[in-house]
Amino acid sequence: MDIKLFDSELKVMGVLWKEGDTTAKHISDVLKEETGWNMNTTYTLIKRCIKKGAIERREPNFMCHALIPKEAVQEAETNELIDKIFDGSTDKLFASLLGRKNLTAKQIESLRQIVGELE
Repeated sequence: MDIKLFDSELKVMGVLWKEGDTTAKHISDVLKEETGWNMNTTYTLIKRCIKKGAIERREPNFMCHALIPKEAVQEAETNELIDKIFDGSTDKLFASLLGRKNLTAKQIESLRQIVGELE
C-alpha cells in the first residue's frame, strides 16, 4: 500500500471501517464525540483522505466510502514499525512483545497458537 495516512486521518478511516459507508456529517458527529474536533477539522481530514485515494465521495449527502481495507493499513503500518524500530527484523519485534512483563497467560497462549499456525 502506497498511501501514507497520519494518525488524524486514521481516526476518520476508523469510523468508516467500524460503521461502513456513512455521511461526512456522521463521521464529524462521531469524531466530535470522541475527540472534540469541530466539523471543519473533520471535513478537512476527509478531503485529505479523498485526495490521497483512501476515501471515495459519493452523492447524495457527501456519502463516504473507504477505498482501502483496514488490514492493508495495519500491514503497512506494521511493516514500517518493523523497518524503523527493529531494523527490519520480525523476530526482534516478536521478542520485544514476548519480553513484556504485562502479558497474561491467555495472551501468551494466543501467541503460541499464532506461531504454531505459521509453522
